[in-house]
Amino acid sequence: MELFIELLKAFLYGIVEGITEWLPVSSTGHLILLNEFVTLNNVSEKFIGVFEVVIQLGAILAVAVVFWKKIWPFSKNGEICKVISRGKFIMWMKILVACMPAAVIGILFDDYIDALFYNGLTVGIMLVVVGIAFIIVERRNRSKTAKVTSIDALTFRHAFGIGLFQLLAAVLPGTSRSGATILGGLMLGVDRTTSAEFTFFLGIPVMFGASLLKLVKIGFEFTAAEAAVLLVGMVSAFAVSMVCIRFLMDFIKRHDFKVFGWYRIILGAAMLVYFLVF
Repeated sequence: MELFIELLKAFLYGIVEGITEWLPVSSTGHLILLNEFVTLNNVSEKFIGVFEVVIQLGAILAVAVVFWKKIWPFSKNGEICKVISRGKFIMWMKILVACMPAAVIGILFDDYIDALFYNGLTVGIMLVVVGIAFIIVERRNRSKTAKVTSIDALTFRHAFGIGLFQLLAAVLPGTSRSGATILGGLMLGVDRTTSAEFTFFLGIPVMFGASLLKLVKIGFEFTAAEAAVLLVGMVSAFAVSMVCIRFLMDFIKRHDFKVFGWYRIILGAAMLVYFLVF
């Protein structure tokens, strides 16, 4: 019975991860808040840290499934050989360029960053700050036409600039990786759809790398119960991410990101009140 309850908790964590990882609202902030009320009990303390990162693998798999034709770089050439699509190869080079800032800082300072900034107050502040930034940028762009309307049109300079915004999210939890990169794209003149797609693609190596780094540091030894909890969290994160990604891509065709900005401000203010008072 106790294991069943922990599996239900893992299922809930996966739902929250699947929704908030791709919407620009900070999955970290929501998971910290969820952990205040729903705590995994029958697992080791080390496992809890890796659980919140590794369930992202389910979300990554959802991106791969939804955008498979756009991200898979190989195509058949006759019956035997496969060739690399030049456009997709260049796209992956841009993704690697965008990954470099966060990858370098993450490898060198991951533990220090967690110790300094992984707390409710930092998350609440960054939710509000980035929420305000979304509203300002969307209002500024209202009368402007985006210069970049496809990933092919993204330059390596654009990719590196978006990568710097991702670095901000890597250092300050609550910024939201998707929120920071989408906001960076909008500020650099990239349209909403392209910014969102590039964010999804960029998440594949970044989140896989973060998960692998945590596993290497903590180890691969889990109990059977912990493995079951992890699997349930990953599967639910995958299923919900499939729905959420499609929702966001459809939503931004007709709407801007201001609604997410207001949501961040309200949630961030509530978190600040909660952690300062309680």
